[in-house]
Amino acid sequence: MPGSKREISSYFENMSLFMVGALFVIFPVFFLSTTTDAFVLPKQLVLIGLTSFALLFFAIKTIAEGKLKLRTSPFDLPVGLFLVVSLLSAIFSVNRYDSLIAFTPILFIMLLYFVIVNTAKSEKQLLFLLSSLTFGAALAALLAIFSFVKLYPLPFDYTHATSFTTFGSLLDQALYFALVLPIAGYFGYSYINSQKQNAASSLAAAAEGRQLKKSSRKSLAVFGIAFFILATGLGLSVFMLMTSQKPLILPYDTGLQTAFAAISQSTNVFKSLLLGSGFGTYLNDFTQFKPASFNANSTLWAFTFFRSSSFALELMATTGLLGLATFGFLIYRIARQKNFFLPLILAVVAALLLPFSFTLIALFFILLALFAIVCIHNNPNRFGEAELSLVAFKRGLLSLTPEHERAGQGTSERKFSRILPVLFMLIVLAILAVPLIPVTRFVQSDLLFQRSLVAASQNNGIQTYELQGEAIKIFPYRDIYYRSFSQTNLALANALAVNEQQKKKDKPDETTQKNILQLIQQSINAGRTAATVSPMTSFNWNNLSSIYRSLIGFGQNADKFTLLTLNQAIALDPNNPQQYVDLGGVYYQLGKFDDAIRQFQIAINLKQDYANAYYNLGHALEEKGEYEQAKAAYETVKTLVAGNDENYKKISSDMEALAKRKAGQKQAVAGEATAPAQATSDAQKAIDVNKSETQLPERNPQEEIPAPTIPPVAATPTTAETPIETPIPTP
Repeated sequence: MPGSKREISSYFENMSLFMVGALFVIFPVFFLSTTTDAFVLPKQLVLIGLTSFALLFFAIKTIAEGKLKLRTSPFDLPVGLFLVVSLLSAIFSVNRYDSLIAFTPILFIMLLYFVIVNTAKSEKQLLFLLSSLTFGAALAALLAIFSFVKLYPLPFDYTHATSFTTFGSLLDQALYFALVLPIAGYFGYSYINSQKQNAASSLAAAAEGRQLKKSSRKSLAVFGIAFFILATGLGLSVFMLMTSQKPLILPYDTGLQTAFAAISQSTNVFKSLLLGSGFGTYLNDFTQFKPASFNANSTLWAFTFFRSSSFALELMATTGLLGLATFGFLIYRIARQKNFFLPLILAVVAALLLPFSFTLIALFFILLALFAIVCIHNNPNRFGEAELSLVAFKRGLLSLTPEHERAGQGTSERKFSRILPVLFMLIVLAILAVPLIPVTRFVQSDLLFQRSLVAASQNNGIQTYELQGEAIKIFPYRDIYYRSFSQTNLALANALAVNEQQKKKDKPDETTQKNILQLIQQSINAGRTAATVSPMTSFNWNNLSSIYRSLIGFGQNADKFTLLTLNQAIALDPNNPQQYVDLGGVYYQLGKFDDAIRQFQIAINLKQDYANAYYNLGHALEEKGEYEQAKAAYETVKTLVAGNDENYKKISSDMEALAKRKAGQKQAVAGEATAPAQATSDAQKAIDVNKSETQLPERNPQEEIPAPTIPPVAATPTTAETPIETPIPTP
């Protein structure tokens, strides 16, 4: 290769390596407050961006060289199979959009694996990557140490906490430090040994007329310093996890049950058995298949888990037996290697025992790529670099030839094979363009949506409305956008109605009435679209049910639509007692006390110490006139809330009201106008009669409103569109 071409090729190779090194440094410490997720999403974005640049530089290098040379490693096949199975599980998932969104960063992790293996060829390059990985982890550890001792180097107020972590999770932080620590320890130990032999080595070097490499000793010393920083950060993380910040990990029996149920109890058992529910959709598996016994856990029962008990169990649930098999095949290939890489072994054990976030999945495959480079160096005859070339059809279309066999190849064939680098560049551009276009739109919409949340916290309804509408237009495939937009429209409609009522008693003027109807229409449409985009997510059906419930008395058949959508939510979250309290609350609101009592009793059967279920049961019994049974329910509530002064005072007041009512005195029942307890909160903290959070004034005649579309539980989403109208001003 001419000197100029060699220099160009070396430049782009170094640029690719630099991008990977920069990623290793930035990845553990990068976070943003301008995105909806301050910690994981920014890490995904920086990995996607720097990996894309690294892959592009590698492709440009192949064009500069005029030939396509790829390295083979012992993990190419299992990594490729894992990628394919994850993609298929996402494509065939019922919540397809959610799964594809979760899969996209995984695609770039696999591309990063490819770049690392094909870029870091020498020991010096490998040491650079190991140094970058260690340095990035040490920076994160320093920030953790400073936060613990209440020295806050960052200017953001939300970082001024002793438990602040750039990972967003102390468990993730502890695991990250634990997996990188052996790397720093190995090279740090080498430095200590070199110091012990320093005098003898210097004399020998002087006698032989050579000099020791001071740069090598300095780099080893840096590893030693990083080891102590990481060890301190790990120790503090473990201390907080065991004391003030205990991690919430799904119990293994629940993780096992949800995993087996996800692959065996779906309407399409064959697909679920092989490919699971869809990569990244464990939330739906948890809500649909968690056992009733989970409610007995007083600490965890009110929490929703997005990750299973371990990464392996989550793969089983979301990617099926094929996903678990490919991951097992990868572990088998790791175990077969004669080399021993402690960080990767620890990562494998952690994946089998603990839940993995995106950050830890990325670190796992980074460590795998670094280990692959070591395996290639130690087995050059089996793995290594080979040139891909085009050959005559009688010999096949493609040929993968080791570098040392290229010398005897004909000149015409070498020229013909120069087409491959260009083809490879086009393939790289296509691979990057397909996901990067939606990723760019996703980021734009996420930034807008985060701004809308800030506007909502400032009670700026118009700005919230406009920003959420714009976010949906840019990226119409996230159900959370539609859920929020539906509630924003409903809140604006309610504000208009209440404001008009406060101004005058008669019905609203024609313009205001038109605006209210338009906002309600948009609220319902957005709620329906959320359930279409992610039909297996119970939150979307709960949200749609709450919209219809607020329209009871205002819209035609709103009561029937409320029951339809709430029952769909229950089908997707059947062992959540709060769902039955909500359903009982609807029946209570409609005056169907027998049905309400039945639902409250189901909630009690699911969770026998659920004070709010007993409280609502007592009110339903009281309204039915069964005062003795109501008193018994209230007595149970009184026992359950004995440690809560506010609730104890409230139930005591209700019992006094019941006694007066039983004696024939008219007494208003306390608590009926309070907000309902939410499924995501600790319902033991507040006992309330379950009612709609918002209730629009009744209309006579009632307005016609769109009906919900109730698909089968395993229906596939067909569209992600909803009409976005022009903003409506509020008084």
